[in-house]
This record gives sequence, structure tokens and C-alpha cells, in this order.
Amino acid sequence: VQLQASGGGSVHDGESLKLSCAASEFTLNGFAIGWYRQPPGKARERVLCINSDDTVTFWANVQGRFIASRDKAEGAVYLEMHNLNAEDTATYYCATHRSGDCRVTSYDWWGQGTQVTVSS
Repeated sequence: VQLQASGGGSVHDGESLKLSCAASEFTLNGFAIGWYRQPPGKARERVLCINSDDTVTFWANVQGRFIASRDKAEGAVYLEMHNLNAEDTATYYCATHRSGDCRVTSYDWWGQGTQVTVSS
């Protein structure tokens, strides 16, 4: 099973990006999906998680700028990031587990990451 995070890129301050997370062998419908990021030279940090009921648990201070959603038809999960700034520069990862609950933070599968670079 492979989890794929994609959609990263290089943008300027204030711009937006939309990341995608999909699995190679199953749909992500019903799974909790955690989004994490690792800034250059720093430890990986939690960003947010979308529960199986589509409610979102925010861990980082991104509420109001970051939106997590699902496309049940595609079986994928998305992370829309708006008003980006340099502090959002990081490699972004999605992760999931068999539980639909974001309170579970032990993940079975991780994506390989997608780079987001924000410059002024």
C-alpha cells in the first residue's frame, strides 16, 4: 500500500496551494487523515487531521488559512492552504491508520511528502 501526497510547489507570500493525498490500493473514505509538515532543519510537526466524519482537528495554528476536505468520489483527501507565508515552508506529509478517529496518532501508512516553498 502506498500513500501519495502531491500538489506542492513554490509560491510567494499570500498565495495558495492545494495538496492531495491518495492511496494506491484503497479509498481513503472512512479513514482519518493526518497532515504533518517538516520545516527545513526542524522536527516534523502536526498540522491538522480530518476525521472519518469529515470534522477537522487543528493542531497547528493554521485554522482560517488551511482547509481539509474529502472527495468521496475520488477517495482522496485535500489540504487547501491559503495566505501562505515563509513559516509554512516545509515538506508536507499525509498519514492514515485504520481508525477513523484523529485522536489516534499512531499511523499505519505515511506518504512520501511533497515540498512547499513560500518566498517573499
